[in-house]
Amino acid sequence: MWELVKAGGWPMLPLILLGLVALAIIIERLWSLRRVEVMPPRLGEEVRNWASRGELDPAHIESLRRNSPLGALLAAALDVRNRPRELIRERLEDTGRHLVHRMERFLNALGTIASAGPLLGLLGTVVGMIQMFLGILDHGLGDVNQLAGGIGKALVCTATGMIVAVPSLMFHRFFRSRIAGYVIEMEEQATALLDALERTPGAAAARPARPAQRPATAPVRG
Repeated sequence: MWELVKAGGWPMLPLILLGLVALAIIIERLWSLRRVEVMPPRLGEEVRNWASRGELDPAHIESLRRNSPLGALLAAALDVRNRPRELIRERLEDTGRHLVHRMERFLNALGTIASAGPLLGLLGTVVGMIQMFLGILDHGLGDVNQLAGGIGKALVCTATGMIVAVPSLMFHRFFRSRIAGYVIEMEEQATALLDALERTPGAAAARPARPAQRPATAPVRG
């Protein structure tokens, strides 16, 4: 293995570093994007039970906000629960964008590694081929077997770039798909919470009422 690394030349060093960074990102995202961390089981049902019993004190809401991304989204809805549904939805959309950005942490870097790996590998191969042909110009063709071995060593960088890029690309798509699924489920939980808040006794009275229209007065006949 060390002989192959030496055969690839200096482009192998950034390729190895990119591979280590990609591996660290994949392990970190696999741990952070577990379902139990993003969407704890039965959390939505528990929060709806809080709403139905009126147990929505600030301590409960703050604890919910620190629980998980789903908890943060539901807590944002509870913060403005006495406002019209349209304003609550706007708050949910703003909070959801921040949560998606947090869940997509490091994914741009992983996508960059997936794109740059093959290019860097190709660069190493081109550099190796250039060095080999310059050696032929200086010392002649020499042994054909040695020439074939030099070409094979030059292609080590391309193979390494592919080894780094393919898993990075696969996990990048996998994490994107998982986050998209989480977003849909979180929207469903938030909608269910809004419905539960509207069914809560006194919820309609707590929201600002629309101004009543003045009845038209009948003309007074003289």
